Amino acid sequence: MNHLTIAIVACVTFCALVSAAQRKMAYDHNGKIFVADIDGTHSKKVAEGDWPEISPDGTRVAFNTAGDAKNRPGPERHIAIADVASGKFAVVPNIPSDNCFGPVWSPDGKQLAFSIMTEHAWHLGLVNADGSAFRLIKNPELKPEAFGAPEWARDGQSIFCHDLDNIYQIDLDGNVLKKWELSKILTDASMNSGDRLSISPDGKALLMDVDTGSEHERKDWDGPQPAIEKLDLTADKAVRVTGKDDYLWEPFWLNTNEFLCIMQKENEKEPSIYRMSRDGKNRKLLVKHARTPTASTP
Repeated sequence: MNHLTIAIVACVTFCALVSAAQRKMAYDHNGKIFVADIDGTHSKKVAEGDWPEISPDGTRVAFNTAGDAKNRPGPERHIAIADVASGKFAVVPNIPSDNCFGPVWSPDGKQLAFSIMTEHAWHLGLVNADGSAFRLIKNPELKPEAFGAPEWARDGQSIFCHDLDNIYQIDLDGNVLKKWELSKILTDASMNSGDRLSISPDGKALLMDVDTGSEHERKDWDGPQPAIEKLDLTADKAVRVTGKDDYLWEPFWLNTNEFLCIMQKENEKEPSIYRMSRDGKNRKLLVKHARTPTASTP
């Protein structure tokens, strides 16, 4: 190997290491929003709230504030954006509701999609990061649980979401491009309003939370066992990627071969964030007693 080849290899290796070092993750720990390196180290609190999602470039975190409404029963939640470097945050203006949650960034980092309560029903909201160009996306089927858990397609031109009975792919005007009936793609499982969708880097598969229907008793656990399934969008087939004794949920694709999620082991009181291979194996604990992990784009 000559000196030029050695230099090129060294440069490529260094650039890869720098890129990996720059990648960030965001998560929620006891109602506080943290940003850390992708391995969970060098954590930094940036705000208080829920459902954080770090921007594709890792410089901002979108989340929803949390509190009790003053003039009505229930929560008051607004969409906010925190700057990672300064720790300053601001509520996104011009959103006509005081009950919004679960913001997700478009692939170019310019827009946010989120769940919004307005006109006495849940819908999806779209807004630019500066608060301009707000639009409401309603489910044409007018179901009360319509269009929850938004997830952008990789090209930024459509959104995946679900309504407890179906998974949809819709355009940015709310027109349904494709629909998957959960009763046909899931075996002995269902979804709830908090279940999450995550699109693979190649845009061909969705990871999703499900509630298993089979009996699986666990001490101090209330409700069905959570699991993670992968929906092949081209074959219209879903397969379970987590084990029959596992309690895992809130998946987020990390790269082609790995994803982040939270897992709660037996006799544990809280879940923790893990990194694992796409088959649910090779698990590595990243952050104890934390949840809703998201990662910036490689």
